[in-house]
Amino acid sequence: MQKFCLTLDLKNDPQLIEEYIQQHKNVWPEILSSITSSGINNMEIYCLSTRLFMIIEADNDFSFEKKNALDQSNQKVQDWETLMWKYQQSLPGSKPGEKWIMMEKIFTL
Repeated sequence: MQKFCLTLDLKNDPQLIEEYIQQHKNVWPEILSSITSSGINNMEIYCLSTRLFMIIEADNDFSFEKKNALDQSNQKVQDWETLMWKYQQSLPGSKPGEKWIMMEKIFTL
């Protein structure tokens, strides 16, 4: 089992933040299917103001490269990602078009 932690910011607009939260209470079935079929077993997203934090637990053979390739060929995933950009903004220092950024683990108990 692998664990990944990622972060991303939302646009600083309370209405958009609330819409984003509501979208995630009713994630499209095709999106849920694309997540689980890629080898992700658990995904959680937390929100504090404009900051998002995602935890992914995935099979040992999961890779973001494989997930990205599957997503690029899935029109529903592309539609979802386009919709999510309405709410999201890139973190400072990210590459153009880059969304979620991998966080570095700095402590384990």
